[in-house]
Amino acid sequence: MKNILLPTDFSENSWNAISYALHLFKDEICTFHLLHTYTPIVYHVEYVMVSTSQFDLADVIREQALKSLRDFETRIQETFNNPKHHFESKAVFNTLTLEISEQVKENKIDYVVMGTKGATGAKEILFGSNTVHVFKQVKCPVLAVPDGFKFEPSLDILFPTDYEIDYQNKQIQPIVELSKSYQSTVHVLNVSYGKDLTEEQKRNMAKLGSLFKNITSRFHSVKNQEITKAISDFQNKTRIDLLVMINNKHSFFENLFFKSTINQIGFHLNIPFLVIPSKMANN
Repeated sequence: MKNILLPTDFSENSWNAISYALHLFKDEICTFHLLHTYTPIVYHVEYVMVSTSQFDLADVIREQALKSLRDFETRIQETFNNPKHHFESKAVFNTLTLEISEQVKENKIDYVVMGTKGATGAKEILFGSNTVHVFKQVKCPVLAVPDGFKFEPSLDILFPTDYEIDYQNKQIQPIVELSKSYQSTVHVLNVSYGKDLTEEQKRNMAKLGSLFKNITSRFHSVKNQEITKAISDFQNKTRIDLLVMINNKHSFFENLFFKSTINQIGFHLNIPFLVIPSKMANN
């Protein structure tokens, strides 16, 4: 049984991500954990020490959140009504990233699924700040679903990599599971800058090939291109339904995202993006 965490702020953006998750795992027995976090702006510790009104305010906000969670559950049951899916809801006074990290450990979460829409809603913004922090800090695969993206039963996967990772089964397992579930092809895309692969990279490539031995995979190589352009160009030539990267400290994922501005990386991601941490909380 899978445990899937679904953070929600009750927006249509988060409902869209929830809908995607329910479609994606429709054939699997899952517990979906609906999570809403709240941190009232007026909450300050020094006030709580002298006034109970702050507690009252927190209680009101919590009750409103629980009602909205119940409404979301009702909407899910009316829309999907999948007997394989069980739901648990929680409203918590905490920051989103800290609470997600706690939930990942406490409930042995397999995936976090959330929307990507930034607070501004501007077209050039790829990820909101919440998604950025979750990518950086949560030790669990995180699936970010673009605003308005609708699930389709095909699921061909693009997996860009520089072969600088000593791939482990636990990192690759989500890709293999999804590929098997949807009989999809995994396109491995290596982007290099004119140099031949080192012996270490060749070993890692061979290891990746062995980890993908039971699924359909194709290996591609592109030279002298920016990674963002390589991804965009590949998408233009080949139908891709899911982008996957491993967040490894020394891989180009970190260079691409965390040493620059993650929400303005130079291309518009219009498909779901699965980020797999190099180290998992539950392994």
